[in-house]
Amino acid sequence: MAKIIAIANQKGGVGKTTTSVNLTAILADMGQRVLAVDLDPQGNTTSGLGMTVEDKSVYEAVMGRIGLREAVQHTEIPGLDLVGADIRLAGAELELVSVDKREYRLKTALAAVQKDYDFIFIDCPPSLSLLTLNALTAADRVLVPIQCEYYALEGVSSLMNTISRVKKTFNPRIDLEGVVLTMLDGRTNLGLQVVAEVKKHFKKKTFATTIPRSIRLGEAPSHGEPIHVYDPRSAGAVAYRALAAELLERNGVKVKK
Repeated sequence: MAKIIAIANQKGGVGKTTTSVNLTAILADMGQRVLAVDLDPQGNTTSGLGMTVEDKSVYEAVMGRIGLREAVQHTEIPGLDLVGADIRLAGAELELVSVDKREYRLKTALAAVQKDYDFIFIDCPPSLSLLTLNALTAADRVLVPIQCEYYALEGVSSLMNTISRVKKTFNPRIDLEGVVLTMLDGRTNLGLQVVAEVKKHFKKKTFATTIPRSIRLGEAPSHGEPIHVYDPRSAGAVAYRALAAELLERNGVKVKK
């Protein structure tokens, strides 16, 4: 039965989709059965994995028009499947408002495929929207990317409050998987200060692995490839592989050769 992890931060530009694309792809490369669910209407996880959406997407599945299994696509990475998204998903926000049990739509949809995977990752939109609420209601854990910049923790308290409310109201099992520090420039004092501040705030929940600021990480999406395919020797590829290994270790999973 898959562990469901929502990748969330209400702040945009923090490396959320970069983490979604590369962590899922590298986990699959390490022998895990992984499903990436793109719940962002921008569809960047979809395009970042070199995929497109036609008539069957997460939108139709969330709205109950198709079973989620019908929207699953196999990517070029063995072991990694995708439920893609496009701009049509933006309409779900309005359409779900009047729907009964609207917070549970994604949870219900994912139940049909949960036994097929080891991990399911949900890339959330950069807002505390009804789509994000669906992801948090469906998830076992939340992974929070935080950019190593001056206002790093800005807005994170709102996300944590939302997770707390979801735990009380919709999903008592949800908890924080961890915090991932992204876009670190280790040459600056500011970057190192942010790392120290986040580790002080989240203590053992902060992953030891940090993701560096990297030109190659920025280039890879335009080629529709995760970083370990685009440039396997790059600092970004090495970092995301270390992050994947650390996540598996936290979950008591022995890496398959």
